[in-house]
Amino acid sequence: MSLRLALLSRWLRLTERRMLARARDPAPLRRRFERQAQLLPAPRGARRENVLVAGRPALRVTGAGTGAEDSAGMLLHFHGGAYVFGSPRTHWKMLARLSAATGCPALLPDYRLAPEHPFPAAFADALAIWEEICTRFDPGRVVIGGDSAGGGLALALLAEILRRDLPRPAGTYAMSPFTDMTLSGASLRENAARDALLPASRMADLRDLVLFGADPDDWRASPLEAEFTGAGPVWLSCSETEILRDDTLRLASRLRGQGIRTTLHVAKDVPHAWPIFGGILPEADAALADLADWVVALR
Repeated sequence: MSLRLALLSRWLRLTERRMLARARDPAPLRRRFERQAQLLPAPRGARRENVLVAGRPALRVTGAGTGAEDSAGMLLHFHGGAYVFGSPRTHWKMLARLSAATGCPALLPDYRLAPEHPFPAAFADALAIWEEICTRFDPGRVVIGGDSAGGGLALALLAEILRRDLPRPAGTYAMSPFTDMTLSGASLRENAARDALLPASRMADLRDLVLFGADPDDWRASPLEAEFTGAGPVWLSCSETEILRDDTLRLASRLRGQGIRTTLHVAKDVPHAWPIFGGILPEADAALADLADWVVALR
């Protein structure tokens, strides 16, 4: 464990985890996340522009040395934030690093958030965005992915693409994905005291806020139970000490059981969705480098 990771984990545990355990109103969470994301270092040479995709605002991000066109492919990334907070603005710096490492521009949609827009609003946005992308780009050169809730959304989209027999992406990645809204993973209990960021005590409240009475067994909300036969390669990462660890480990097992080529990256003692701390944590930089190598190998 690097010194920076040790210090960051302590800060997250003493401030952010406690705040998330107390929070009731999403509005302050959104403002706080936006402010804190501004403190993350932006990689040199990164560019971003506002665009519209399927009627939704989005950021198109290119890292240093990345061409303006999508000839090398494209990354479609759904941001994390528990389906309640977060935005392309909170995640663009991480995607700028990934763009620079892969040579692929990144598209970050601003999908609708709960509780104003409960499930399945985010899923509907993701599907509409994919359908429009298929009319404008070669979908076989697009890699879809996301972190946390965005990772679960990317996986649910992949399952829907397969179910409808739509054009398929080159591959899919998910960082610490939220894949099981039934909250049945053993890590919710085993890591309740070890997770530096997420309070296990609030997961049921969060789930209910997002679903607004919908069935947590619905695979669009819990892609752990989705059918993925016929999908391209999948890259997954999680922390062995996070409460959502088993959302990833069980998904990896399910994917492999369905014949999907699956790469699993499990890191020690890092916080949930740690690649967002690229440029600060060497562990985050290592995870992004591993993902970038995987994306490049898909070509």
